[in-house]
Amino acid sequence: MSGIPTPLGRLLAAATLALATQAMAQSPAFPARPITLVVPFPAGGPSDALARGFARQMGDQLGQPMVIENLAGAGGTIGLARLAKAAPDGYTLGFGTIGTHVANVALYKKLPYDPVADFKPIGLAGSAPMLLVARADLPAGNLREFDAWLQTHAATASYGSAGLGSVSHYGCVLLLAALKKNATHVPYKGVAPAISDLMGGQTDFMCDQTTTALPQLAGGKIKVLAVLSGERLKQLPGTGTAREAGYPLDVRSWNAIFAPKGTPESVVTRLTAAMAGAAADPQLRRQMQAVGVDVPAQGGTAPAVVSNLISRGLRDDVPALKARGQLLD
Repeated sequence: MSGIPTPLGRLLAAATLALATQAMAQSPAFPARPITLVVPFPAGGPSDALARGFARQMGDQLGQPMVIENLAGAGGTIGLARLAKAAPDGYTLGFGTIGTHVANVALYKKLPYDPVADFKPIGLAGSAPMLLVARADLPAGNLREFDAWLQTHAATASYGSAGLGSVSHYGCVLLLAALKKNATHVPYKGVAPAISDLMGGQTDFMCDQTTTALPQLAGGKIKVLAVLSGERLKQLPGTGTAREAGYPLDVRSWNAIFAPKGTPESVVTRLTAAMAGAAADPQLRRQMQAVGVDVPAQGGTAPAVVSNLISRGLRDDVPALKARGQLLD
């Protein structure tokens, strides 16, 4: 009768099972070699610093080193395009941001990757408030005074950024949209030269992350006018937020680790657990908090948190960015 295995069929099935079991036993547990973490920005920037902190701690958790590969250019699109084409085996990961996964959707007519379909989130590394900072001699002390200054200086006012599509570019585009003002954008190859020219007075203002702005503020070479996220900072208790000044703005940068689409769930689970372990490390948390980066507490690194941040940004921020006419070829 059909459906009843023959002795030969049982023998073949047993042999197949034995071969599969043997192959599984011989397959090395993940990870069996070093992992590459692609950071799509220059070394020394805020995203790079956070990525290196997580790479060290995750390497300890996984028992294999994580090697940073800085592949900067085009607002992070070059590095993320490399990740999208990488083998989905967990050995090539990428460090994405609100810029690479939200702002670039509005800034580029055609991206070399789909920020949702081409990647699997591993987890959230951290988030940081954005600050409006200005050259030391700009005649404004807060956001309202800055708005009034910009009203009469829009034709000549300029702001620097770490590059087209960078978080600093993204933040200022949203700020100017909230103020209903314009200014000339001056993109640089990284945050360091942008800050340097701001200190030298070559540009007027910048929307920067706390990671790089706080040390410069301490030196007095630039000044802070507003916190662009929802709450005041303990490092800057006297600086008000945009919302306190009456502007509907809440901008925080965020950084997350991604794998290429198709990466096995077992590998994603292993990496996510390692990332959660890294985020719980007291030394890493202290280092990041000292420069204003909030490392997620337990559960806050989950892949679903990253997916929600991307969805919210695509829904709320991309239309505002497109309305500013920022599309690039």
